[in-house]
Amino acid sequence: MVICGGLAGASLYFYQFAFVPSRKTFLSHTTSPAVAKAQHWLAQTTKTTWHQTTPDGLKLVADYVPAAKSTLKTVVVAHGYMGTKEKMARQIKLFHDAGFNVLAPDDRGHGQSTGNTIGYGYQDRGDYLRWLNQVIKRVGRHSQIALYGESMGGATVMYLSGEQLPSQVKVIVEDCGYTSIMDELAAQAKAMYNLPRYPLVPTVALTASLKAKYNVFQASTIAALHHNTRPIFFIHGAQDNFVPTAMVHREYAATSAPKKLWVVPKAGHAQSLAKAPAEYRQRVIGWIDRYFA
Repeated sequence: MVICGGLAGASLYFYQFAFVPSRKTFLSHTTSPAVAKAQHWLAQTTKTTWHQTTPDGLKLVADYVPAAKSTLKTVVVAHGYMGTKEKMARQIKLFHDAGFNVLAPDDRGHGQSTGNTIGYGYQDRGDYLRWLNQVIKRVGRHSQIALYGESMGGATVMYLSGEQLPSQVKVIVEDCGYTSIMDELAAQAKAMYNLPRYPLVPTVALTASLKAKYNVFQASTIAALHHNTRPIFFIHGAQDNFVPTAMVHREYAATSAPKKLWVVPKAGHAQSLAKAPAEYRQRVIGWIDRYFA
């Protein structure tokens, strides 16, 4: 009973730690000069605010930044864990400068969107399907759409890859997303507390499934990628210790769709763009352009 009580208490603690939105001390809260410059640009540039209400009653918000020259080509940008659309300003500007419209949502429980739990991309995938439908409705049924995500956003677009996507979605770019929520919880339990995967991670997953109301055990990007038919570009830092680099090789192997892998030398987690900005832009825009008409 003592052991079970201790395990239950630890599960509730780690659920609060990992699944409830709050300021996380284990995350960096510094803003690089390049990101700060892009955020200033984003604050000043022409954009509109889009909204949606989810089936469970949440109010979600997104920024839509139209291209300087009218186009049907749109990139949907998914941010990372405890991120916001503003934290993706550098990527938004990258795609805008390449001539694309950009839609950048705040996920449930993040930024201006409401919600009391973190969906880790798996719960958010339905929200993104509704954002995609808005793009098609507002931009046009002949839209061409690319999905881009970094970290949790990378997992988000991989989860989306296993869904019945609109035909307008042509291509995917994922940067440093994880293989599953449970794998990422296990990696962090080991890295931060030197704790083994069992028995803690399954009990935390069970607690989260009950309290957050989505099945954490089923949240596997590997399973989603088995159903993927869209061309997908995988990017990962060679020195990523937050989402271990080994995960991207499993993800790459999981899909039979056209694919490409770039492991960026000396890059840590979500640092590939910062480490190699010119090459990153060339590779990512080149990949998207290849599959846009």
